[in-house]
Amino acid sequence: MKKIGFLSFGHWSDHPAYKTRTASDTLLQSIDLAVAAEDIGIDGAYFRVHHFASQLASPFPLLSAIGAKTSKIEIGTGVIDMRYENPLYMVEDAGAADLISGGRLQLGISRGSPEQVIDGWRYFGYEPADGETDADMGRRNAMQFLQRLNGVGFAEPNPYPMFPNPPGLLRLEPYSEGLRERIWWGAGSNATAIWAAENGMNLQSSTLKFDEGGKPFHIQQAEQIRLYKEAWKKAGHSREPRVSVSRSIFALVNDQDRYLFGQESGQVDKIGYLESDKRAIFGRSYAAEPDQLIKELANDEAIREADTLLLTIPNTLGVDYNIHVLSAILEHVAPGLGWR
Repeated sequence: MKKIGFLSFGHWSDHPAYKTRTASDTLLQSIDLAVAAEDIGIDGAYFRVHHFASQLASPFPLLSAIGAKTSKIEIGTGVIDMRYENPLYMVEDAGAADLISGGRLQLGISRGSPEQVIDGWRYFGYEPADGETDADMGRRNAMQFLQRLNGVGFAEPNPYPMFPNPPGLLRLEPYSEGLRERIWWGAGSNATAIWAAENGMNLQSSTLKFDEGGKPFHIQQAEQIRLYKEAWKKAGHSREPRVSVSRSIFALVNDQDRYLFGQESGQVDKIGYLESDKRAIFGRSYAAEPDQLIKELANDEAIREADTLLLTIPNTLGVDYNIHVLSAILEHVAPGLGWR
């Protein structure tokens, strides 16, 4: 069995072919999509977070709205860029959203991805400390966020408060028990996957990673996952970790599918560069008739290593078509691979 969720980038544009012409369209359709996805048996609704772009940004209002209108589906991010975040304020937002959803939040965080603007976190008022890189700052913020999720008091109470305080040091409220175990780290390298395991975070591995050996993407990603699991075991954590991988997968079951995604059939991995000088490998998309798709996906080592598969979706094509895309995977592909 494998959990299957969707991952939306939340694009919008005033384009004649788009169902999401405005930010309002994208936000409201994201809620509707999560509700409909829960109805057909999808396990998770996950959303990308990008700043300074016509895409979803601050995630907690959306996650809270979805939590209020659903009852079973996991609700998450992939990923929140911690270079932009006030960790303590984020603890409060995350706690509120998790309580609204009844403990279904699955927050993916990371140091972030290439941006629309240069050093966008500076506009949010954040600067690396002396001797730090922006990646160091993101990891430092992540560690502070994790620490304050534990519900332990740390703030000295006012002796003359507006309202009576409980005894001892004060923690951030609202506190949501168990949320600390539902934080995921989006790792782009083997080293950061190991770091995530050491610090008790679940692992999100997307459709790209730094090229660390020249092997096909799915093999490198599987190796990353195995290194993560080894590090988790070595760290001695008491619970079992979770691991997700993201894929673009389209079962071609009608003429519209073939028209929109038939050209992606037979794609291969791509090599590119992140931050101008870091060689990265980008995983292929999968698009084929269901029987062929099952054969191709059966050879994907990283999917076999993961307990959760996040299907990237074309959110601009609207709720109905995306439910068709997800339903096709559940009906025609998942059973043949033992996922359902």
